[in-house]
Order: sequence, then C-alpha cells, then structure tokens
Amino acid sequence: MKAKYQISNIKYQIVLFVLIALTSCQFRPDESVDFLDLPVAQNLPFRVIGQNEVDLNEGVPTNCYLPDGSRLVDFVAEDGMSELENESDHSDSSDSTAGPNKAPKTTSTNAAEIMQSLLKYHNQNKVIEIVGTYPSINTHWDSVTLSGKVILPKGRKPKRLILVSHYTVCSNSEAPSNCFSLEGMLAPLGYGLIIPDYLGYGVTAREVHPYLVMDLTARNVLDMYLAVKPWLEAVGLEPEKPEIILMGYSQGGANTMAVERLIETEYWSDENPQQTKIHRVFAGGGPYDVKATYEQFVNTDVASYPVAVPLVVQGMILGNNLQINIEDLVRPCIYEHLDEWINSKKYTSGQINKFIGTKVTHEILTEEAMDQRSWKVSELQKAMIENSIVSFNWMPEAAVYIAHSMDDETVSFQNAANAKARWTNSNITYNFGHYGGHVMTCLRFIYSVQSLLEQEERERSEYE
Repeated sequence: MKAKYQISNIKYQIVLFVLIALTSCQFRPDESVDFLDLPVAQNLPFRVIGQNEVDLNEGVPTNCYLPDGSRLVDFVAEDGMSELENESDHSDSSDSTAGPNKAPKTTSTNAAEIMQSLLKYHNQNKVIEIVGTYPSINTHWDSVTLSGKVILPKGRKPKRLILVSHYTVCSNSEAPSNCFSLEGMLAPLGYGLIIPDYLGYGVTAREVHPYLVMDLTARNVLDMYLAVKPWLEAVGLEPEKPEIILMGYSQGGANTMAVERLIETEYWSDENPQQTKIHRVFAGGGPYDVKATYEQFVNTDVASYPVAVPLVVQGMILGNNLQINIEDLVRPCIYEHLDEWINSKKYTSGQINKFIGTKVTHEILTEEAMDQRSWKVSELQKAMIENSIVSFNWMPEAAVYIAHSMDDETVSFQNAANAKARWTNSNITYNFGHYGGHVMTCLRFIYSVQSLLEQEERERSEYE
C-alpha cells in the first residue's frame, strides 16, 4: 500500500512538471480567479467543484457549526454574558508538561471575547473557500472519490498549510465542504487550511461513515493533502514554508495523531526527506483510546453524548468488517431508527441526542453489549484497540501540543491521561485544566492554536 501511494505521488509530480513546462500562466493571490476551470490545473488529482469568498469582517458565517451541532453564532449569543474562569486561574500545572509549545494564558472569559480575538485581523479577514474532490480509499481499500475544502487567505500566498481533521459531525450540512469550518478562523493569520469531509460526508454522504476508524480516516485526510499540494503549486499558490501543521479537535484530535503517525512511519524519513514533513501538531479533546471510552459508557452507565454510543459500535463493525449484527448490541429503539437518524446525514448530533432521549447507557445498548465477557463485545473491543492511537508502539517525533479539559462531558479526560502515560517524550506539551465543557474548550483550543502560531512568528521575527 505504501508503494502504491509513493508511485501515485510520483505520477502527480510528473504531471505537474509537464503542465508547468507547457504554460507560463501564474496567478497573483490578490487576483479574482475562477478556479473551477483552470487549464494549468487540469488532470491533477484535486478537482475544483466550487468556490466562495468570505469576508470575516462581517462576522462569522451563520453556517459555522460547533462539535454539538449548534451554530457558532447562536452559542456566542447565548454564552456572551456568562463569565467563565480563565485558564490561568484554573489550569492544573502538574499536567502542563514543559515542552516546545508553551501553553498560552487565555484572558478571554467567554465565547464572545474569544471570537473577537479570533477576528482581530480587521483588514486581512477575507478568505477564499475552494471545494474540490480527490482520490482516496474506502473501508474495503477500494478506490473512491472524496471531497473537502481548502481555505486560503485572500491577497497572499499562505505561510504554511494546516491539515485539519474535523470534529464529529452528523449532518452533511456540517461537513467542511458544505459549511464554514471553525478552523477557518486561522486563515486571516496567513495560513492555508485543507479540511477533508471524511468518508461518508460531502460527495459520499450516502455511505455510512466509519466512525473512529483511525487508520482509514488518517489516510483519507492525508490523501487530500497529497492531492491539494500539487494543485496549489500549479496555480502559483504554494505555501512559503513546505512543512505542514496538523490540527484537530475531538474526533479530529485523535485522527490528527493518527495522521502524524502515518506521515512519520510511511511518508517521511531522513533517507527520504523530500516527502511530507511536519512542522508541529495541535490536538485537543480527542478520544485517543476508543476502548477506554466505550468502557466508561458501560462502567458508569452514563453516555453524556448519546449519539457517540451507536456511532462507535457501527464504526467498529463497519471499519473492521466484524461478523456481528449491530442489532445484537444496540437496542431496537435505537437500531430501528439508525438509518433515519444517523446514516441519512439529515440531523445534527444535538438533534439526534434529543431523538435518543436518554443518557443512560443500558437504555441504548443491549444487555449483551453491556456484558464485557460477551464474545461479541470482546471482538468489538479488539477493533477498538486497533483503532486507538495510544495502542500503537509509536512515539510522536514532531512537536505536539495536546489540550483537554478535565470538565469534558463528551470525551472522557481518561483519554488524555492515557495519552500522557503513553507519549512521554519531551517534545509534547500537555495542557490539562478545568476549562469548561467540550464545546467551550473547542473555542479555547482554536484560540490557543492562534496564540501559539502568533508567538512563533514573533519569536522568528525577533531572531531574524
């Protein structure tokens, strides 16, 4: 499989070289360019199917969603008057491990203030959204066409590219190609973002999403970067610095670490330095240990994010091709509505949680699924281990920043604790503290990424 991807990448580079040799057409980043049908980009793996300009000076687009399926504008309006303790007052210093990424102090006290901080680049807030398709693989490792979005700062080449693994979405309207991703708030800082939809969303919305199947989803994400990179070079918008940044929150946090592992073990080495190299990694609120997450559902008999329970079960069965019937593990009141509520991609997670109507695990899972001695649960747990990034004999090499709130009601803090116990090298910064719930911590995480990138630029300019 590795050889197949390397051969494909070589083919893309050959095509790119020929196209550039045949045309001298280059585009200035401040031009209004129609990317839909550029001759210079034909026959490349990334095919543009739509584009849009967004002026963030006018505020956050209304189609920007949070991890619970709510709209960002609604959350900010509701939270604007609620005072939340800042990180500097309630961070747990014993869990903020020293490393190359010093955790920033968040002075913003609520969602509205954080959004003001993210929108502070007043005259640079216009971004270009480019939706496109690219080749990848499905759960059977067959070829499939996936989709995603590229967000670029208008008027300049990107400083670097950020490859984003997005958090859990349930409706197709929340897929990056169909909305404005929260991570796009980093584009005005001068970064280009590549945000895949994942298998089961965007142009593949009719397929079931293999939830938390890490190896597959990591390859789907990396494939988009490998397709977009030569396209950006062809249209004259290649980044100033070649090393990429990886980033993700919640489901995306775990997948970001899986992407890092994939790159470091298969796509870059000292012997082959021309391949993809990582600049730094940001992961927040991730389910790094799927088995531990499932066990907490069962042991506590509480599922604060109810939709995650059938999502995990279905994802493990689908992604690992288990010979298990999902109706044996999920109660009829859920299973009978699985296709309509979840697989139709019509509803957000918040809506589905209301449909489920309970946070009691044994009211979602069958008696057999609650019995960890069951052979079916044993098979399910084997799949969970295979899809838990902390179970691999691998140590991250790039500089990593991992954040998690101890108050997280959606993704158990045990995931972060297990990650810290597994990854002990000094290039990792752990920022754990009482930062609020899963959604609020998502905003804090995006703000922290922005602050750390700004800090890096200041230090580089002072050094130069």
